[in-house]
Amino acid sequence: MIANHVTQSMNFYQGHDPRAILAAYGSPLYLYNERILRERCRHMMGLCKYPNFRVNYALKANTNLHLLAIAREEGLCVDASSPGEVMAAEAAGYTADKIMFIVNNAPSNELQFAIDRGLTVSVDSLSQLDMFGQLNPGGKICLRFNPGVGGGHHEKVVTGGDGTKFGITLEHVAQVKSLLTKHKLRLIGINHHIGSLNWGELFVEGEKALLKLAYEFENLEFIDLGGGFAIPYNKQGGEQPLDIAALGEKIDKYLYRFAEKYGKQIQFIIEPGRYVVAECGVLLGTVNAIKANGQIRYAGTDMGFSVLARPTLYDSHHDIEIYREGGAEPGPDTEIINIVGNQCESGDYIAKNRKMPQLQEGDILGVLDAGAYGYSMSSQYNLRLRPPELLIQENGELRLIRNRDTYEAVLGRM
Repeated sequence: MIANHVTQSMNFYQGHDPRAILAAYGSPLYLYNERILRERCRHMMGLCKYPNFRVNYALKANTNLHLLAIAREEGLCVDASSPGEVMAAEAAGYTADKIMFIVNNAPSNELQFAIDRGLTVSVDSLSQLDMFGQLNPGGKICLRFNPGVGGGHHEKVVTGGDGTKFGITLEHVAQVKSLLTKHKLRLIGINHHIGSLNWGELFVEGEKALLKLAYEFENLEFIDLGGGFAIPYNKQGGEQPLDIAALGEKIDKYLYRFAEKYGKQIQFIIEPGRYVVAECGVLLGTVNAIKANGQIRYAGTDMGFSVLARPTLYDSHHDIEIYREGGAEPGPDTEIINIVGNQCESGDYIAKNRKMPQLQEGDILGVLDAGAYGYSMSSQYNLRLRPPELLIQENGELRLIRNRDTYEAVLGRM
């Protein structure tokens, strides 16, 4: 906890001083490492030995065009959930055949947007299926089902099973078939997603449930198994990474078995988002105030929930490192402290009741594993400026890949 051992063990900064980066580009900022991003892409591309296997990066996790281009170079396709995400993928060099448009409660103009672009579209309700059929009779469609398996690290990220808005439940299969016939639609694929931050066993249970459902439909071209693969957010506490090799073996077993019984080597797809980009990103910010309210101590930073929303939204844990002036190590004394941001909200925090070395004003903090759902969920609340994004390239050079917001843009002056 005292030593910055996580980033050191990963050689995250590759010789760069985080304090110097902040001095040059301002606080706070997001910093990414290209080498780590490419490694995680390759983990996913090599997950299964099954030959007809595709990885769709769920780009909602991080939409930076430079990172998207790296994912494309590594062979990943994309899963987009809005017209804006589609346009981001296109700007990063993706063509229509590499983009899947998976929507939830989309208006007709968004479905038409995807139809006009020739995208594979997935809808997740009977009414959306009927709307799509009216817009594109005789077309191809993918359906998102909810076979009853769900889970995740927080109730807000569970996307399968009871109590979630996503997917068509199994009692509606007959109505699905009726609507497909009504609009002469060809069902080319099915998909589901159980939730985020699952550790493998639940994914396999969901895989088995979806494959059982697949036998209800003939002539499928692909089955999308979803994603949600976990990364160890509490590395400082000894949390271990997902065993990708073991998980791949379990998944493979069912893929080969299904293909043999179904009669063809149908394409299988996974949708990792977090796993691809989380560990390649660190959020750097500054401690501006130390105070005590009663028995509770606070370290006030410039990293409010407009910069990193996950702890406020999901009570998420992020490891935190300290970078002190001159490279000095913090002393041995520790304290229990709340690390909070600069938003005018009581729920604005990065860490609650965290045991830390005693912090000082001017300390630079590195919030680890912030590459997924960090910048992409940031906002301009309180008219704060969204931070810049920088990339440590494979050759070690530092590159600005998104500018900090400007007040002119935030105020929307005409």
